[in-house]
Formats: sequence, C-alpha cells, structure tokens
Amino acid sequence: MKIKKIAENKKQFLDLLLLADEQENMIDKYLPGGDLFALYDDDLKSVCVVVPVNSETCELKNIATYKKYQGKGYGRALINFIFDFYKDKYKTMLVGTGETPTILSFYKSCGFEMSYRVKNFFTDNYDHPMFDGDIQLVDMIYLKKDLQE
Repeated sequence: MKIKKIAENKKQFLDLLLLADEQENMIDKYLPGGDLFALYDDDLKSVCVVVPVNSETCELKNIATYKKYQGKGYGRALINFIFDFYKDKYKTMLVGTGETPTILSFYKSCGFEMSYRVKNFFTDNYDHPMFDGDIQLVDMIYLKKDLQE
C-alpha cells in the first residue's frame, strides 16, 4: 500500500471525489487550495482532500473509496496517514458529514468526536436534495480530532 500527495492535475480524481461530494462546483471550492492524497494498493483505491481552516485547524473535506474496495480498511489507513502527516502542523482536524449513522460511526471509530452542527447546510448549499441511501442530508455534522494527543 502506498499513499501519494498529488500536486498536479487533481481533477483527474474527480470520479472518486464525486462519490463523497456529488456536486462538482462544491468540490471546485476546496480542491485547488487543498492537499489531495491518493492511496494505491496495486491500483487506486481511495483519495482524500484536506484544507487549512486557520493556523491551528485543518479540515478533511472529502474522503472516498471505490465502492468495490469499501470495508477493506483503505479509508481508515488514509485517515491514519493524514493524522500523522498533519500532527506537527495543526492541533485539530475537523470533518463534516451528513447525519448518517454508519458514516458517523466510522469517523468516531477513527478517533473523531462530535463537535457542532451547521443547520440546513445541504439544503442551503446544494442545488438538489442530497441522500445517503434513504436518509436525506439536511444538517452538516462536524466532528473533531485532537492531532496532538
């Protein structure tokens, strides 16, 4: 397994980024200023994008694994890698997601804890209703991880 930081042509990973954030113009808001990491295990399995929020905080804006490789530990490996990568640069990492029990549970199992909620984020910022399975995404739930513990 190998993880690479991608500096050039980040849009080549758009198909994978769209699995986690299905509206391209939303990805366009954070991709240029974000660090993109790609995880390879023979071929591409997962990507993530991390952006600075301020001098002490960064945010995991997107993490996605191809469907056929989900549940095999690639997302968790990528998260552990970025925790280590950013621990000397930032105090805290945030991640925002919809109110989906399986995704919230995944982030909590990676060491994130509940932080705050942004009411109506998905209904205010996306041009169509967003669903994860049969759950409509309305509020953005933010979780945080102390990178220096």
